[in-house]
Amino acid sequence: MTDKKEITLEPGCDIESADLNGDGHITKKELALHLEFKRKELEDADAQRDAMRKMAWFALAGMLLYPTTIMFTSWLGLDKAAGIIGDIAPTYFVAISALVGTFFAANAYSSSKKKD
Repeated sequence: MTDKKEITLEPGCDIESADLNGDGHITKKELALHLEFKRKELEDADAQRDAMRKMAWFALAGMLLYPTTIMFTSWLGLDKAAGIIGDIAPTYFVAISALVGTFFAANAYSSSKKKD
């Protein structure tokens, strides 16, 4: 920054959006607001990636534990419960796969729209 309290912009520069009042100069306050917005944007993107990772691991754990639950109920002698849980399995696996797939597709779509 210069000794002045503003930065003069050249047309078409990347930081042009920081000029909130459109006068062609960025004050320290405008720059601080712009940097805060960018920081929040990065934090949100990081939180979104964390949520996607947790959802994928939770779905994977559920898909791996489901057959284990069937074997465990059968081992306990609860054959009727094992049969019921086994009958629900195809619906469960399709539903979880669709949920995770839809979530990832929606995020990919919204990410591609942000780039445009």
